[in-house]
Amino acid sequence: MWTNVKSFLKKRTPAQVIVGYYALAITVSVLLLRIPAVHKNGVEIPFIDSVFTAVSAVSVTGLTVINISETYSVFGIFVLMAILQFGGIGVMTLGTFFWLLLGRKIGLKERRLIMVDQNQTSLAGLVNLIKDILKIILLIELIGTLILGIYFLNYYSNWQDAFFHGLFASISATTNGGFDITGQSLEPYANDYFVQLINIILITLGAIGFPVLIEVKQFLIKKESQQAFRFSLFTKLTSITFLALLVFGTVVILLLEWRHAFANETWHKSFFYALFQSASTRSGGLATIDVSNFSQATLIVMSGLMFIGASPSSVGGGIRTTTFALNILYLWHFAKGNRHIKIFRRELHEDDIRKSLAVTMLAFALCTTSLVALSISEDHSLMELMFEICSAFGTTGFSMGITSELSSFGKIVIMILMFIGRIGLLSFLFMIGGKEEKTNYHYPKERVIIG
Repeated sequence: MWTNVKSFLKKRTPAQVIVGYYALAITVSVLLLRIPAVHKNGVEIPFIDSVFTAVSAVSVTGLTVINISETYSVFGIFVLMAILQFGGIGVMTLGTFFWLLLGRKIGLKERRLIMVDQNQTSLAGLVNLIKDILKIILLIELIGTLILGIYFLNYYSNWQDAFFHGLFASISATTNGGFDITGQSLEPYANDYFVQLINIILITLGAIGFPVLIEVKQFLIKKESQQAFRFSLFTKLTSITFLALLVFGTVVILLLEWRHAFANETWHKSFFYALFQSASTRSGGLATIDVSNFSQATLIVMSGLMFIGASPSSVGGGIRTTTFALNILYLWHFAKGNRHIKIFRRELHEDDIRKSLAVTMLAFALCTTSLVALSISEDHSLMELMFEICSAFGTTGFSMGITSELSSFGKIVIMILMFIGRIGLLSFLFMIGGKEEKTNYHYPKERVIIG
């Protein structure tokens, strides 16, 4: 049987194998979440809700049809944290870690799988990349746990509860999981700017992309040794786009809600409301205010930000920040009549431009199709459905409170979106396309009228 499995996997493309691994991870997660000890006494949940929670946890989305704190026992919450950790780190990162522990050699096949899972373009340095990712994310979560655990002593009567909540909050924020065990997301900390700042930092570190964090680490090391260091184009483009989206979201939400949801709030509370929700749209999903109180204009802006999502090779979903940046750069240079796109004294590869346009078009078609399907099956407004769809695709976890009210069909649609958002649209495309077929001939080229 194992021989047949190996033979089957050998015929699959790396993208198809990765998708299969994530599907297997969801299956195992469902089985874990169906263990009786996972639930509180007397609590039973439908099978589809367990599947929904498993998909949401593996895809680190945070959308849920149940109340986590009222449904799962302490053991169940630890199981959920383990699933979030797995989903955030990634199937190949964790797999490589175990291979290294067992002393197994990381061959070409494994390196190709890592390359697909982490959106890398080269086979070189992949094992070191995985080691760095593990060290960085675990260090971030450890520091986050210590800071929040100590600070939560102000909220909880004993250190066990304080550090338990600190650990869950740190993992949920760093992996951009969006889950909470307060029953109200981070609304209980709406007046606590320190908790909000720590969560913003953790969400940002998880969503900005592992290659960026690794380059920052290398920069700090070389700065101490006074060696020259140059940040890559990816890091520059990602960081600027990430910051620009954060500032844009904060300013727009603040302006649109100044006389609406923030009408009776102080300026500093209004600012933190806008800042936190803007940061969380990258892929965090945690909220300090009920987003259903926002105006339609704000909800549309937030839907767009969630559609863009986090950076490549991070814990987040969406079309990704670099895809958005390349689309904007392409439109700008096309309008100016430039055939080649140059930025930071570098020229972008045409293949990357084509990929960014393909990803955006497919994402738009996927979300539009989902919106049409849910508008037929669900009894909710288009705004509520669009917000839910963008949240699922961006693996964000924001909701206007309709998740638990979705039909079984609606839940399946949202699960598919969360799954595709986690594995990435390029992996999804390559999974469908199969192996690339190279041709040795070309047809005569002919122009067509455009516009």
